[in-house]
Amino acid sequence: MDPNDVIVSVVTTQDAVYLIERENKLTFIVRVESTKADVKRAVERLYGVKVESVNTLITPYGEKKAFVRLKPEYKASEIATRLGVI
Repeated sequence: MDPNDVIVSVVTTQDAVYLIERENKLTFIVRVESTKADVKRAVERLYGVKVESVNTLITPYGEKKAFVRLKPEYKASEIATRLGVI
């Protein structure tokens, strides 16, 4: 799957900002058909970082949310600043 097709949007809630600051995680809404491997590949290619882990869930609204933890040598806050989250 094309990396541009996997990520639908970035989550910019207060909880998402907390995860960026405390746990080095970015939160995205992704396509329901995408796998964890698709999300990992998309984040690594689009933002030039290395991903440590990906956790996903389906929201009550039928959207798929992905929590992406970056490797310690990369800062989620820097990526969030580029995306306009912070």
